[in-house]
Amino acid sequence: MTTTSQSRASFATPQALSDWLKPRLSSDSLESWGVKPGTKNLHNLWLELSEGETSLVDSSPPLRTVNVVTVRILGKGNLVLVESRQELSDGSFRDRFRPLSEKMKPHETTEEAVTRAVKEELGSSRVVRIVPGSYRKKLEERNSVSYPGLPARYVLHSVEAWVEGLPEEDFVTEEKEEYEDADGTRRLEKAVSVRKHYWKWVCSDSLCS
Repeated sequence: MTTTSQSRASFATPQALSDWLKPRLSSDSLESWGVKPGTKNLHNLWLELSEGETSLVDSSPPLRTVNVVTVRILGKGNLVLVESRQELSDGSFRDRFRPLSEKMKPHETTEEAVTRAVKEELGSSRVVRIVPGSYRKKLEERNSVSYPGLPARYVLHSVEAWVEGLPEEDFVTEEKEEYEDADGTRRLEKAVSVRKHYWKWVCSDSLCS
């Protein structure tokens, strides 16, 4: 059977996407999106497709493919920075405990994605130095936490980096709207967005001071 990837032009509206998903996903899965704490909703997926951050393979259930940059930020004393949890715009919290991660834009290089991720999630423009030779590429397939019932293939582009000017204690950053027009207005009011990132320094190995 031939499978096809759905492009952004395939779904003119969130309703068109909903109509396409309904015969391919269980109703329980689709209805939990944006309702179950920590999940995103149909409007988020439509925006990801519109921005070219995500593609869907026409299968049952569809397979969502995402290119993700992950940045293992190094600190003093063998510490690394992880995002312990996120606060979403609907008031819910989502546990993370992973390095800084960001969906990549179409045609974006790893270096460009790292710079953008640091600016958007850690605040302001900081000097970023990627550790030479640290780049790794890995493929992971698992069920999506954001969209229950929708399997996901993550193409992970990982680097280690030093970022200047970060607090030495645990800290919180606020993120502006994930999807905005040029005038700063939200692209779609019904989408769930990340409001706050909670950051924590943790031991990278048993040699932490």
